[in-house]
Amino acid sequence: MAVTLTNTPTLIEKGPLKFVILDAPSDSNLHLYMKEFQKHNVTHVVRVCQDTYNCKLLERNNIQFHDWPFDDGSAPPKNVLTSWLELVNQVFPLDRTTATEAIAVHCVAGLGRAPVLVAVALVERADMNALDAIQFIRGRRRGAINSNQMAFIEKYYKMRKKNKCIVM
Repeated sequence: MAVTLTNTPTLIEKGPLKFVILDAPSDSNLHLYMKEFQKHNVTHVVRVCQDTYNCKLLERNNIQFHDWPFDDGSAPPKNVLTSWLELVNQVFPLDRTTATEAIAVHCVAGLGRAPVLVAVALVERADMNALDAIQFIRGRRRGAINSNQMAFIEKYYKMRKKNKCIVM
């Protein structure tokens, strides 16, 4: 019997930005996620939840691994937000007009922490307002982003617009 993923990863693509949002891989199914990573040319995987697998398989396949956990249901802390935006700017340089590689990002269910980081990237780099970024993600990943995270994205957007700053 062939083993398949319970939840298919979600591709979020906007201009030169390309993200793959997924729920938490485990040691028993990471090889299936590797197929998805190869399909979308994932060069970085960001884990924002507790440890659920050994990252050695990623590293053996030349995928850089970033472990930035933060609390479920919450907004990302400043250090995670700073690291995330640095990675986004590194992988998607400002002069790039099309996506050639992708960043995969996951939390436990792929509905809160991972989508909120992608929403921040869309606000920053796709010049989307908070609600448009949230709707764009929810249109592809049903149930993404809770009310606390939505409020964070709206606050982030307002502060960014007011101060033109990247990190709150």
